[in-house]
Amino acid sequence: MVKGKLILICQSGGEFVSDADGNLSYNGGEANAVNINQDTPYDDLKIKLAEMCNLELKTVSIKYFLPRNRKTLINLRSEKDFKRMVEFHANSVTVEIFVSGKEGFDRDALNTYTDRTIGLKLVENVNHHGTPDSGGLSTTPSKATPLRTVRTAAASPIAIQSDCLVDVHISCQEPDSPSQATTSSDPSSGHVAEDDSDYSPRSRAQSPISFDYDATPADTVKKRRRTASLKIGANGPTIIVTDNDSKEKISRKKSRSSTGVMVRNDMVEDEDSVQLPDNFDSSSPIALRDEDLPEKLVATWKEGITGVGQDFKSVKEFRSVLQKYVVAHCFVYKLKKNDASRVSGRCVVEGCSWKIHASRVPSDQTFRIRKFNDLHTCGGESWKSAHRTRNWLVSIIKERLRDSPNDKPREIAKSILRDFGIKLRYSQVWRGMEDAKEQLQGLYSKSYNRLPWFCEKVVNTNPGTVVKLVLNDEKRLQRFFFSLHASVHGFKHGCRPLVFLEATSLRSKYKETLMTATGVDADDGFFPVAFAVIDTENDDSWRWFLEQLKSALSTSQSITFISDREKNLKNSVLEVFENASHGYSIFHLLESFKRNMKGPFHGDGRVVLPEIFLAAAHAVRLSGFKQSTEQIKQICSHAYDWLIQIEPECWTSLSFKGQHYNYITENVADPCSKLIEESRGSTIMQKIEALICMLGDLIDHRKSESSNWSTKLTPSKETKIQKEAVKTRGLKVLISSDVLFEVHDEMTHVVNIENHECTCLEWKQSGLPCCHAVAVFNYIGKCVYDYCSSYFTVESYHSTYSASVNPIPGIGTPVEEDGESDTADVLPPCPPESPVEEKPEETKSVDPNKRTVLCSRCKEPGHNKASCKATL
Repeated sequence: MVKGKLILICQSGGEFVSDADGNLSYNGGEANAVNINQDTPYDDLKIKLAEMCNLELKTVSIKYFLPRNRKTLINLRSEKDFKRMVEFHANSVTVEIFVSGKEGFDRDALNTYTDRTIGLKLVENVNHHGTPDSGGLSTTPSKATPLRTVRTAAASPIAIQSDCLVDVHISCQEPDSPSQATTSSDPSSGHVAEDDSDYSPRSRAQSPISFDYDATPADTVKKRRRTASLKIGANGPTIIVTDNDSKEKISRKKSRSSTGVMVRNDMVEDEDSVQLPDNFDSSSPIALRDEDLPEKLVATWKEGITGVGQDFKSVKEFRSVLQKYVVAHCFVYKLKKNDASRVSGRCVVEGCSWKIHASRVPSDQTFRIRKFNDLHTCGGESWKSAHRTRNWLVSIIKERLRDSPNDKPREIAKSILRDFGIKLRYSQVWRGMEDAKEQLQGLYSKSYNRLPWFCEKVVNTNPGTVVKLVLNDEKRLQRFFFSLHASVHGFKHGCRPLVFLEATSLRSKYKETLMTATGVDADDGFFPVAFAVIDTENDDSWRWFLEQLKSALSTSQSITFISDREKNLKNSVLEVFENASHGYSIFHLLESFKRNMKGPFHGDGRVVLPEIFLAAAHAVRLSGFKQSTEQIKQICSHAYDWLIQIEPECWTSLSFKGQHYNYITENVADPCSKLIEESRGSTIMQKIEALICMLGDLIDHRKSESSNWSTKLTPSKETKIQKEAVKTRGLKVLISSDVLFEVHDEMTHVVNIENHECTCLEWKQSGLPCCHAVAVFNYIGKCVYDYCSSYFTVESYHSTYSASVNPIPGIGTPVEEDGESDTADVLPPCPPESPVEEKPEETKSVDPNKRTVLCSRCKEPGHNKASCKATL
């Protein structure tokens, strides 16, 4: 923002004329000049312009042009707009503004306005002889006169405790440059030179204001505030803060320091702000900011709705203004009609006459108030009831969640404090969010009752889909499986026989778990195959999921399953799928390996251990595997001890018998986990809808992306083949037979093109010809693509994404609460109880020196005569 002064050329009384290019020029009227800087309050400027141009304050309209743009006028309506204008013209010396309004400046109306607008301070001049002048700045045309504002040292706002009397000194800074000060020394001009200290401060007393505790939330803030006054002491201007309960009336004054800089002392802080520290230095400077006052915000909200014919840019803007308007005027409303084309509201109290109706104007692309009755006959009863309910808060939160459904409670609390000046606790906002989500999405528990409907609807809209719903004896959800036809078709016709098994929390209060089966396409992209929602994750639920997956895939093909080692799924996989292979996820193994890297570390240290672990996993010869594990042993013996406990046949390229997979080190469950986290507050049906939409979008995107591929192999595999082709330079090929070839490099390798094998073992491992095989194909004139696995071709990729996900009408419809809850088909599962650790019983030690009480009545130890129950 501009640091020095900015000269406003204030034009009024003329009219705009447009030329052939659409540029606007202002003809006629008169021009006045006013100096401003970054601290000038907008309200001060508006009042001064109204007085200077002889205009009614409420009707004043201020417009300006952006730099190098004479076609579009920008309205100046608020403090934020004013600061933005100053920023736009930060590199300018002058800026033109155009002032219009109804003629006639009324000073009595000005006093009413300043009483209503809390914290507003007029810019006033000091007569050289200490008497008030006629007020305001010089209105001589084209003569710049400074608009004097508060300048205090920057610091954080503070709150003063109500039970203390504190003197807070404000340090006033000198103007940044001589141009910021008033330089006129002519007594008749009504200004005082900055170096002239012979003056009397001008003050304006204000009567104390009383507030109703049962009024608006902003008024409640004012009830708790502390009142400040200013006095001149030996150390300069001082603010005295006292409790409101004090019967002593305190006058507010405007004073000038010896530098002539005005000090504003009308700031009031809320006690819910930052508390005054115990070691606070009362002489340290603080910054006082009027824009932090919720009272001032509320005063502007009252003018938000003016009457019939008022236009808004959109229905969203109208709702926002209406919400603030009713808060400022202390009542509560309800909407009878509320959609994109019309909004009708009335006061919540039956019989009250207040009502409003607005609708869209298609020709003007605006939203206009059609009917408005601003008279209340309820006596303010609606606002009192609103204080005891969460209706207003829920309505505000509901609007926030419509625009940003993933907002957190703290974010919403901050936005309410910023927009409404009302500070709420985390628990209040959280409960309000729960009610708002129920209104937007329906009851979470009711959404389970739509699962039978979904099972029927998904099969009708997507024939070939496999779905299974299992309930317990209490009609509570136990297990729910679904695999869409597009997923089954894509896996069977295009994907490699690889399936990753993962589980992630569904992020709900019922603690369900989402199970996923994910395939891998020809370009190494993850492809969702099946989903399941279960109440409890255990061996039985995993076995059930595998059985449903087998039923959905219905294939005799040998499939390789990959899972987290800690879930112990190996036995369940091999029992359900007889010809299957099972391996451990490299991602989960690597994460577990990192957790078990405990010192001391030697050699290169722990940084290189993950790389050595992957080298051991990818080693194709025993010598390479042993070399990697020995390096791990030399660096960290704890990591080595953990590593040798894992069966090599479940994770190493050297020993694994199934499909090659261990080059995939990403978290396969990450996309689903992020999706569930984003829809954390959604119902079970909305989460299922999100999963289906994710699958549909994935298929459509990859189908469109691959439509322009012109290569035989997918991009990732084509890149690998090209890299192998580069390595063939310098290789010598010798023919041994029609199918056997010798390739000489640093060592000799034998290539068998019939069996797709090379003694380097890379061809058989990856499914793509190694550099030695590529050299043979180049030598004998064979096409290398004829010897690549069909799983990596673009044709297989297209087959994977050939089927589409058909939309399911009504899946996202919220479930309304009704009286049929007793006849619900499906109830939510009972969340598992968290295990409670039993504390060991404490054994009381007997003090041998403690005196034993002996009853004088029965002569038994442990009690006295008064508590004796023996029968004698």
